[in-house]
Amino acid sequence: MEEFKMVAKTMYGLEEILANELQTLGAKNINRLTRAVEFTGDMKMLYKANYCLRTALCILKPIVFFTAKDENELYSNIFKVKWEKYMNPDGTLIIDSSVSSHTFKHSLFVAQKTKDAICDHFRKYFNVRPNVDKKDPDLKIDIHIFENDVTISLDSSGEKLFKRGYRRQTGLAPINEVTAAGLIQLTGWKADSNFLDPMCGSGTIAIEAAMYAMNIPAQYYRHSFAFQHWSEYNSVDWKYVRQEADNQIRDFNYEIWASDISQDALNIAQTNITFTKLHKDIHLLLSPMEEGKKPEGKTIVITNPPYGERLEVDDVVALYERMGDTFKKFYDGCTVWVLSSDIFALKRIGLKPTRRIEVFNGNLECRFFKFEIYKGSKKDLYIDSPK
Repeated sequence: MEEFKMVAKTMYGLEEILANELQTLGAKNINRLTRAVEFTGDMKMLYKANYCLRTALCILKPIVFFTAKDENELYSNIFKVKWEKYMNPDGTLIIDSSVSSHTFKHSLFVAQKTKDAICDHFRKYFNVRPNVDKKDPDLKIDIHIFENDVTISLDSSGEKLFKRGYRRQTGLAPINEVTAAGLIQLTGWKADSNFLDPMCGSGTIAIEAAMYAMNIPAQYYRHSFAFQHWSEYNSVDWKYVRQEADNQIRDFNYEIWASDISQDALNIAQTNITFTKLHKDIHLLLSPMEEGKKPEGKTIVITNPPYGERLEVDDVVALYERMGDTFKKFYDGCTVWVLSSDIFALKRIGLKPTRRIEVFNGNLECRFFKFEIYKGSKKDLYIDSPK
């Protein structure tokens, strides 16, 4: 089976995690970029990447590279591509574009110019033209321009891969599934202890933790991908890849807890967890974070508390101070990880982080802080909250 280059896009800060995932899948020639990882493989690898990768946003197959000094060169180079190799003349398409260029400054203009060139190609040679379909196109095309270098790729994923298919409902400002999966792997957790999210919202972090711990493929609950519209799509190979991955699902020998102070949030989490059939594996409870409820034994805590840019909180600073008090009082022996874009509020936790990682939650630049919680020892890890 022919091998080719692919690009997996991701969130900033998750490139190394994604590269490790690709290595585990058996991808070749892995090369980390900014917000992306290059690799090579065959169509089965493309299927695996879409189905199994937890930290990928989409999987691209580059098909054309050229340089363009202006919009006329951009148009002519796109026009002469033999687009009939990739879609029927009367099919449907959508264009996604990203630009970082002094010449091409507007991504929407580039997308429009690309669409015009493709449609004009079909009109000239076949006397028909494709239409745009934003919901379920036959072909999704990605065009990336850096200065004057142009890369045109086929997007094999369709909808972004953070749309796992299990989130039936969402609450206010839910965390992206890819971000949640990335946070879990950034901690180094190997599913060798209990897991807790004490401010779980709609339950995304807990669900991603359960899927990771049980080796459930990232897209287990989703079965529609753009590559299924491609002429080279092989349904037998796709079924084999899915079955091979599903056969590796395993049991988890510890507990996963998720709690929240809001009954509405827990109702949403319950809906999502029930859909995944993980309701026997994730223990949901209505409980203020300050009560410090957690599983017995070694536990890792990952949480994404409210912060000013994301949710309106009466007193964000007071919340973070209560978090620090709760960690010190109830979480002795635990490793606690907190994600927030509010650096000042993070300092009010009153604990000295042993690790700081820069990540993004959507468009928000955040810090992911690690706290090792001890009682009566290693006092140097405790600091006074700034006044």
